[in-house]
Formats: sequence, structure tokens, C-alpha cells
Amino acid sequence: MGSNPREVAEVVNNAVNGKTNNTGTVTLAASTTTTTLNDERLGFDSVILLSPLTANAAAQNPYISTKAKGSVVITHTSVASADLNFDYIIVG
Repeated sequence: MGSNPREVAEVVNNAVNGKTNNTGTVTLAASTTTTTLNDERLGFDSVILLSPLTANAAAQNPYISTKAKGSVVITHTSVASADLNFDYIIVG
């Protein structure tokens, strides 16, 4: 409400072009089995999809073990590698 047609069109065009403002990057903590991802866009019903960015990240099998408003806990294997980088997308 109160938005002008140009602003609405810009939002719709960005969404059509994949710019939905629901992505980020997370690095899993080394030498531990959990990493907390804090993002104000997260909710109890959110689905979080992880995409590995490095070979060491691809060797992991992370999963979301706990959800809360604004954060999730990612459980993963404890390894010494520091390059456990993932892109993520939040749906819902």
C-alpha cells in the first residue's frame, strides 16, 4: 500500500530476474560439529538450501538440525578445513 506503480514494477521485474533477496553465504566452523547461521529472514517454517562452493564443502553432508526465528543450526562433520563455504537460499 502506498507504493507507486514504478516501485511495484521494479520489484516485480527484479523477482522475474531472480533478484528475490533471499540468498547468502555461510562458512561452516572448522573442528566442530555445528555452525549457527544467523539471518533475520529465517523463520520456523523456512526451507534452507545449501550449495557447496569448495571441494572440502562438497565432501560435507550438512543438515539443518534446529530452526528458530532469525537463525538455524547446521550440523556437519568436524574437520580442520577452513574453506567449508556454502551459498544458501531461504524459501518461506
